[in-house]
Amino acid sequence: MNCVPPFTRLLVLAALAAGVAPAADAPARAPGGLRELTTDRPDATESPFTVDAGHGQLEMDASSYTRNRLDGLRTTEWSVVPFNLRYGFTPRFELGLFLNPHLRVTEEPRGGPKVTRRGWGDTTLRAKYNFWGNDGGPHACGVIADVTVPTAADGLGVERVEGALSLPLAFELGAGWDGGAMTTVAWTDTGSGRRPVWMNTFTVGREVAENTGVYFELTSAAGAGPHVTTFNTGLTRKLHANLQLDCGVNVGISRTAPDLTVFAGLSRRF
Repeated sequence: MNCVPPFTRLLVLAALAAGVAPAADAPARAPGGLRELTTDRPDATESPFTVDAGHGQLEMDASSYTRNRLDGLRTTEWSVVPFNLRYGFTPRFELGLFLNPHLRVTEEPRGGPKVTRRGWGDTTLRAKYNFWGNDGGPHACGVIADVTVPTAADGLGVERVEGALSLPLAFELGAGWDGGAMTTVAWTDTGSGRRPVWMNTFTVGREVAENTGVYFELTSAAGAGPHVTTFNTGLTRKLHANLQLDCGVNVGISRTAPDLTVFAGLSRRF
């Protein structure tokens, strides 16, 4: 869809305002305090933890850039302030909304004209439930259900509604290291019908300085098309109990994976 409804634009502006508000504006802690800030970014492995009941959380890229060259076709993609707005409804259950306000994709075939498409991206609705580990312990498990709606400008997103079901895990590895893993089954439209895609991720991370962490991750996806594998790494920096900055780089391992993605963003609880 090339036309973005006015109420959606207002939602974007409100979410961005929440993201840049001073940390001092965060609500007072409830008796006993909120859980430690956990996020579904910057790695691809989602967390099994949910946002505290009655609280929201904004997670966004300031921008991200992807480049790829495959079979003579050079592709570059810019995504500006894509974000996920999460809200905790119960101590174990949350809903989320993913929006991508501006996406720009340029394709340049060898010996052919450059083509650029830009506009609004797809919209994803998410539900997450934590089975155990939300309030501490050596491991945690949850389930995530995603539904992606084709709201993107022509050629920038899916053509039909798609869905995915994920099982994220988090666990302690010892010696200061934490781990995470996720397995996902997604139903992708190939043009001739929906086909399942099986995706798996594994990530490890640790604190390298006070309030500063590093992570290393491998991802794999197979099913509707060639096998795609990436290696991802990045840094996180917690500025406040409710505010975290991050940056990272994803490098394609398999021939069909995007060659390089770089990004920077933030997460803010309110």
